[in-house]
Amino acid sequence: MTKVVLNGSVSLDGYSAGPNVGEEHPMGEGGERLHEWMFAEGSDGDAPFAATVGAVVLGRRTFDLGLKYWQDTPFPVPSFVLTHESRPPLEMKSAAFTFVTDGPKSAVAQARAAAGDRDVLVMASANAAQHVLRAGLVDEIRLQLVPVFLGAGARLLDGLPAGELERVEVTETDDVLHLRFRVRR
Repeated sequence: MTKVVLNGSVSLDGYSAGPNVGEEHPMGEGGERLHEWMFAEGSDGDAPFAATVGAVVLGRRTFDLGLKYWQDTPFPVPSFVLTHESRPPLEMKSAAFTFVTDGPKSAVAQARAAAGDRDVLVMASANAAQHVLRAGLVDEIRLQLVPVFLGAGARLLDGLPAGELERVEVTETDDVLHLRFRVRR
C-alpha cells in the first residue's frame, strides 16, 4: 500500500534549514551540514529509501532553489510542486514537475495516483511540510537527526497540533541517527 512519507534531516535543535535561505545559501547559512552524512565515505546516503519512492511532493521554494542543483526531478519519478502560481508541467529528463495550486490534499492525491504501489515522498521546506502534516496526509515521518546545532532557521515540526507517533525504527551510524515513526490516527 502506498504511504505518504515526510522525510528530512534536522539538527539537534530541530532546524531543517539554517537562517537566510536563498540563492546563495539554498539550505540556509550552515544548513548544508544537515546533508553531509549522505556523502560521507562508506555511506549509501538515502539509496535504500530512494528505491521505495514512486512520486514526490515538494514546496515551491524547494523547487526554486533545488532545480539548479538537481537539473532534473529530485528523484526519477513524477514530482508535484505546491504553489500559488499556475503554470504548465515542466518535463525533465527523468519525469515531470506538475504545479499544484489547489492545496496539499490535491498534490498528495495526484502523487498517490502517480506512485502506484510505491511511496509518496514529501521533501518540502518546513512551511510546505507543515501544511501537509496539518492536513493529516502523512503516514510516516523519517528524520535524520544530525549532531549539529544550527541555532536558528526553519524548524521542520514547529507549530503542529498535538498528535501521537509510533516508533518504527531507529538506526545509528557515525554521522546521523535515522528515526522512523508511524503517524497514529
